[in-house]
Amino acid sequence: MIISDACIGLAESAAEFYPDAGWQRCVVHFYRNVFSHVPRPKMREAAAMLKAIHAAEDLGAAQEKARHVAAKLRDQRLTRAAELVEASIAETFGYYAFPEEHWRRIRTNNPLERILREIRRRTRVVGAFPDGQSALNLAAARLRHVAGTEWSTKRYLSMDLLKDHQSTNAIA
Repeated sequence: MIISDACIGLAESAAEFYPDAGWQRCVVHFYRNVFSHVPRPKMREAAAMLKAIHAAEDLGAAQEKARHVAAKLRDQRLTRAAELVEASIAETFGYYAFPEEHWRRIRTNNPLERILREIRRRTRVVGAFPDGQSALNLAAARLRHVAGTEWSTKRYLSMDLLKDHQSTNAIA
């Protein structure tokens, strides 16, 4: 079954196809969404507050810090930013279910964005494609190149840490 993006969003689609999978919203993109409701002079302070949320040592502390940040944003008359933090901050906490050593790498989608930036760079050189298939061929060729280089063999996350974390949580 193909789901139209117009009907439901990415999170809902993922939940339907992968019901047991967790959802981790990119922290950087969340920050950008909040910043769109913060005036430029207050942006640095808002960034520090948001980063403090994700610097918490565990999920409970992060949730508590998020409540304080939302209240502080309201006090500064940044109501829309406070509402966004209250409504959506939980989507950025998915990484707390993983080993702490993985948190820094899971919080954002940098690897995917790096690959997409490389594909975008190559397609801009070409400019106009005669048809969709030729654009797809170029993107596929770039992905094959990435998969065949040393870059694709680098270990991004240690699966041993994940196995240890799962066995520890199963015991607890």
